Amino acid sequence: MPYTRLAFDQQNALLRRILDRARPSGSSAKVVVFDLDGTLLDNRPRTCAILRELSREWASLHPAESALLAKIGPEQLEYLVSDSLTKLEFSPARVAEACAYWKAHFFADDHIRFDQPLPGAVEFTRACYESGAIIAYFTGRDLPQMSVGSWKSLRDLGFPIGVPGAELVLKPAFEMPDADFKREYGPRLARLGEVVAVFDNEPGNCNVILDQFGSAECVFVDTQHFPGAPALDPRVHVVGDFAMGG
Repeated sequence: MPYTRLAFDQQNALLRRILDRARPSGSSAKVVVFDLDGTLLDNRPRTCAILRELSREWASLHPAESALLAKIGPEQLEYLVSDSLTKLEFSPARVAEACAYWKAHFFADDHIRFDQPLPGAVEFTRACYESGAIIAYFTGRDLPQMSVGSWKSLRDLGFPIGVPGAELVLKPAFEMPDADFKREYGPRLARLGEVVAVFDNEPGNCNVILDQFGSAECVFVDTQHFPGAPALDPRVHVVGDFAMGG
């Protein structure tokens, strides 16, 4: 369903309000929480890189499909890779083969380096950190297979990481559904301090976290989300990125 994003001046005002709230006051530290995939980071370039690798492997086996994969760009990708390839008229067998290849490489450290930040994401996250807030990257990526790549990616892109006050919180096992992880582990973020803002690209996660931290600014980043997501709570703000005015 389409979402009504804040106008730029409203988005600018929201992000500046969050920066103000992120400044320490009293005895409690302030915490700003960010999801990664589809929130701070565009992971579609990661998928494109994986499909280009598959294209090279398919060059002699499936030349027509190989040529299509070699040219695919982020703007052509649906949330589900299977939907993207079906639109390109791949056969069910080729779709299944490509999805298996993608899955084996997407949820692993090596290809995370292809992710790119959303406009303003690095600058806003750094501004929150420099204001004195604790940054919590609260992601559905799993600890065993994606922790090292996630840490390196955040460092190389310029996000605060590996410093006091920057936490990378990953789910304990790949098999754990993301929604269950956010529901179970969300309340534990209060151990870090007062949660003043949460950013996520999944409507369901936004709704859950808004229930957990009712006084926080809950922000839905309107990029891509899982098909069939629940309706977004009307109290949640909607933005397309983190761009701010001067």
